[in-house]
Amino acid sequence: MTTTPTTGEAALGYEQARDELIEVVRKLEAGGTTLEESLALWERGEELAKVCRRWLDGARARLDAALAEEGEAE
Repeated sequence: MTTTPTTGEAALGYEQARDELIEVVRKLEAGGTTLEESLALWERGEELAKVCRRWLDGARARLDAALAEEGEAE
């Protein structure tokens, strides 16, 4: 399992992905889009959610590693 974004996603930081995901959700909730536009927004939202999850998983792994090192040093 990849815990950091792939090369194509690396340019998109966590905050950027989160903010864009919030905007996608806002547009979907507002309605007024065609089915095609809604599907495209949904797909983009899924991609952004994966980017966010990878960043969070990577941060969790780094935190766990740091805590494990700290525990070994004691």
